Amino acid sequence: MTKDEKIIAFDPNGVGLNESNIFGLPFSKEESEIVLLPVPWEVTVSYSAGTAQGPLAILEASKQVDLYDVDAPTAWKSGLYMIEVDEQIKKLSDNARSIAEQHIEAIIESIPSLLNKEVDIACNRLNDWVEENTSRLLQDNKVVGLIGGDHSTPLGYLKTLAKKYPDFGILQIDAHCDLREAYEGFEFSHASIMFNALKIPQISKLVQVGIRDFCEAEADLVKQSNGRIQTFFDYQIKEKQFEGESWKTQVERMVKHLPQHVYISFDIDGLDPKLCPNTGTPVAGGLEYQQAVYLIKAVQESKREIIGFDLNEVAPGETEWDANVAARLLYKMCVFTGKSKGLF
Repeated sequence: MTKDEKIIAFDPNGVGLNESNIFGLPFSKEESEIVLLPVPWEVTVSYSAGTAQGPLAILEASKQVDLYDVDAPTAWKSGLYMIEVDEQIKKLSDNARSIAEQHIEAIIESIPSLLNKEVDIACNRLNDWVEENTSRLLQDNKVVGLIGGDHSTPLGYLKTLAKKYPDFGILQIDAHCDLREAYEGFEFSHASIMFNALKIPQISKLVQVGIRDFCEAEADLVKQSNGRIQTFFDYQIKEKQFEGESWKTQVERMVKHLPQHVYISFDIDGLDPKLCPNTGTPVAGGLEYQQAVYLIKAVQESKREIIGFDLNEVAPGETEWDANVAARLLYKMCVFTGKSKGLF
């Protein structure tokens, strides 16, 4: 059956019958414009675990998402596909997490440990794997979204994009700055993803939104960045709202700092934790779901091109609530990324 035949046969008003693909859609990877790469990884999580289960939980919850979207009613026809979870990567994560736990226990007890070096080696393997797989997908002219996993996972993807785009920016929605040089001795910690990303010279701007948990060194790095990092702290966002400034005005100011090509990095804990109570490091405050969607939509409507995205730190917990929210957010990210690239 051709793609056009699949579109005709598929009922977007019914239940997705393809249990193996995201949103129950009938398309293959080859037929899909947007391809999602799952990365089941939680090696350096520093509070609660579970993010390695995020991709599969989102896949399952996605079957409950209605495909009619007011911003792009026929977006699903462009084709969305999620690659099967790589069990070898999951195994590497499990093994490296065990070593990381031993290292963390040692430093808590003030015992010298070099186990962090073994963890860094495993994380480097993951970075290389992500870079190789995203490079292959871009060569096939796919739009790529990465689904984590903890927030360390997109570094390899950012390196891939740097080969294609000489200048791009990151819009980071997050509760944390993630600008630590290292955390708990791990160079590739989830708390260091943006510190490591900024080593990539093609990344000219980092715009952070919703930040409400950060250390002194991170605050200093923002101040000393000469404008390369623009951080919109959650307390500032709320104060301006309390004083009568609209979200529209604040969003316009955020988007203005972004260059023409934009990568969106979304840590689910950037949302109010009532929407993601099982995420690894929840922090009081944060964005409402529609606030986040409005921000991403504003990037697309500004005529900037969204060149890729990630969605991380989703931990399913005992219910599907976190994954349900994430699946709906994922669809909106696909919609606005596709629209920015003229796919529909």
